[in-house]
Amino acid sequence: MKRFEQTLDRIDSTLANMTNRVDVIRGFYDQSNMKACYLQTLRLEETAERLTLFARSLPVYTGARTAPEDVAQIIRDTIPVQIGFTVEGWFCLRIPLLLPKKAAGSVNYIRGFLFQALSEFFRDKQPVQYRDCVIVLRHVYDRGFPERQWRDHDNIEIKLVIDAAALYVLPDDGPKNCCHYYCSDAADSERTELYIVPREEFPKWLAKQKTIPDGGVTLYENYPISTEKDM
Repeated sequence: MKRFEQTLDRIDSTLANMTNRVDVIRGFYDQSNMKACYLQTLRLEETAERLTLFARSLPVYTGARTAPEDVAQIIRDTIPVQIGFTVEGWFCLRIPLLLPKKAAGSVNYIRGFLFQALSEFFRDKQPVQYRDCVIVLRHVYDRGFPERQWRDHDNIEIKLVIDAAALYVLPDDGPKNCCHYYCSDAADSERTELYIVPREEFPKWLAKQKTIPDGGVTLYENYPISTEKDM
């Protein structure tokens, strides 16, 4: 129970930190200093993610046998990752949030739900391996918040997401097997999309990108042509 008590203390400390940071942000906002607000909100986001990680571990430290499964269910309910295949046979992963900036957010927060979602999706499925392909990262911003800054693609934490997908649908993500394409767009809500597209079909994906609906393309549970594809 010592770890439970230590985690409670960390939660108390983190909550106090967040309260102080909110006060700082409010002060900068009252001064119309939005640049300072932006920097402080990044720090607030980072602190909030640490708080989430502490809160996730707390039920386990109670010793309840069902705690890991119960926490996993809460994560599934609150962060509904969408995984599947497009009608063309492209693998797609949709995360209902934007990825953090490098060195500004906790990748552990993403790891906590992403690997779990992929493991559950591919359980009891035949493997699908894409070779000679393009890994597409599409960063979708909420058009209802036009003041939100669109970030440089080389300053977004993407490695964890690519590595997670590669475990299930790529023999490896090295340059001999795949290349990368990054883009940004706007829709009715924020999200991050990853596609795995055979290289010769990438022009088709580029054309289809212009007509992707706000909610994303339709995804299917299984690969639409066969249970295994070697590309």
